[in-house]
Amino acid sequence: MPRLMLSNDQYERIASLLPGKSTEPGRTAADNRLFVEAVTGSPWRDLPPDFGAWNSVYQRFSRWFRAEIWHAVLAELAGDADLEEVFIDSTIVHAHQHAAGAAKKKGEQAIGRSRGGLSTKIHALVGGLGMLARFHLTGGQAGDSPEALPLLGELKPASLAADKAYDTNAIVQHLESAGIQAVIPSRANRVEQRPLDEHLYASRNLVERFFCRIKQFRRIATRYDKLSERFSSFVALSAAFIWTC
Repeated sequence: MPRLMLSNDQYERIASLLPGKSTEPGRTAADNRLFVEAVTGSPWRDLPPDFGAWNSVYQRFSRWFRAEIWHAVLAELAGDADLEEVFIDSTIVHAHQHAAGAAKKKGEQAIGRSRGGLSTKIHALVGGLGMLARFHLTGGQAGDSPEALPLLGELKPASLAADKAYDTNAIVQHLESAGIQAVIPSRANRVEQRPLDEHLYASRNLVERFFCRIKQFRRIATRYDKLSERFSSFVALSAAFIWTC
């Protein structure tokens, strides 16, 4: 039997959120737990036979991502997020050469060319416990600041912490108008430097630590998927796993 990741307690937290239960109409799914284990790391064709036929696992994964199951699981778990203080940042994920070349008609790719070559950028908002609440994907060449307000959305935390890349008039003015403390260092070229809560800013390492944890998953550390919606599903699945730890 291959090495597994989910403990009994972890699986119990998500079991009721997965489709194919015997109490639901339609076909009862084969072992959901083994299936979740199967999609967390190996290339499809390299799946150990214990997980079943690789193509069957792949087709089932495709059905689930089209139904946005992974995002629904993450959203349910993220309902417990502590959003009194939030932290935003981004991280670059290098795209494998196999990730390039998808036809545009098949969907968005969110792959761009940055210094390190083809890459994707994960823009994340985490709460006070360092757990993912929301994320967006862009090409690796995209700037950080344009994604900040879409990530924040309707949320009104007491404070938002981010690095200097997010020190723009639009972001600062929005936070001020919403009564949200901007814990963002001022750029050197600002005429009037804003005061910075150093204690709150030190906690910004929570988002950095989240990126370190999520990149322990092979499919996140390097992007192999051609379509952004598939890679996004793996980000949601990996973040959900971290929520259950």
